[in-house]
Amino acid sequence: MFCVILFWSLGAGWLSTPILDLVQRGFDHTIQPDFAPRTTIVILGGGTDRDRDARLVPKRDSIVRIDATAELYRECRRTGAACRVIMSGGDPQRHGQTEADNYAPYLLARGIGADDLTLENRSLDTYQNARNVAAILRPERDETLIVVTSSYHMRRAVLAFEAFGLEPQAFVSNVRSARSTFFPSIDGFVTAEIACHEVVGIMRFYVYRWLHLY
Repeated sequence: MFCVILFWSLGAGWLSTPILDLVQRGFDHTIQPDFAPRTTIVILGGGTDRDRDARLVPKRDSIVRIDATAELYRECRRTGAACRVIMSGGDPQRHGQTEADNYAPYLLARGIGADDLTLENRSLDTYQNARNVAAILRPERDETLIVVTSSYHMRRAVLAFEAFGLEPQAFVSNVRSARSTFFPSIDGFVTAEIACHEVVGIMRFYVYRWLHLY
């Protein structure tokens, strides 16, 4: 009976919606960042999928991140700053192509200069995103670092970057909304999976830091 109630409460949103709200708290809206004379914009990968023609393409949320990054880059350039973009993401899903390599043509097509785009294609999780980007930024740190990702992922991303002594500005590309319904739905289970994944990731981060594994 307990399993049935748990299954229903997750799929219908009665349990997953408050968990998602908790994860997104403080990052449930977009704040315009401050650009500096040297600005680095980091976009974090969010996975790939196969389209109807079996081509590997960025997931829906990832396309929104790409669009947000391109707009930030254009705004940054308009200020006269030296702006660059780091696309961070390996191939954690084992789809045969890294997120960085897959997203790159979309970023270039949206106006990001090839000389301003750096691909970090080895990271397999958020902690590795931050670690590998920190290595790219060293030994000279840019004056401003902006991290672009979805609202539900931002808290974990900021924690990871801060672990390497970085103080990123958070730019939320999109906020995931959820609501409670009487009957479970596919969207409800997707929301539950995202919310639980982020909670586990945040808890693991703190445990690993406590154990000095991070």
